[in-house]
Amino acid sequence: MPHPVDVHVGKRVRHRRWLAGMTQQQLAESVGIKFQQIQKYETGANRISASRLWDIAHALGVPVSYFFEGLDGAAAADTGVPGDILADKEALELVRSYYAIPEQQRRRLFDLARVLSDAA
Repeated sequence: MPHPVDVHVGKRVRHRRWLAGMTQQQLAESVGIKFQQIQKYETGANRISASRLWDIAHALGVPVSYFFEGLDGAAAADTGVPGDILADKEALELVRSYYAIPEQQRRRLFDLARVLSDAA
């Protein structure tokens, strides 16, 4: 049975890869491994060594600490937001689309969303 930390780190790899618009094959090629290994990492079936995690972080443009964010889940419980909100494909698509909007329009959309959520 996979360790919960390995599963969490694997999910974070998958989420970041998806947000970056990379396929498993592209990520695998950038770190010099086969895509099947990326599949195993993303499910938590295989542990990611420190050096491999370093390579993956570099390929995805994030610090290594990114993969451990939200591990305890305590902060998510305080906000009323599910701890693994990025596991929801719709939420991931929304985030990707949001960041594709030009910055000035994105700020206006954010302000609108805040007003609507306050009114709810």
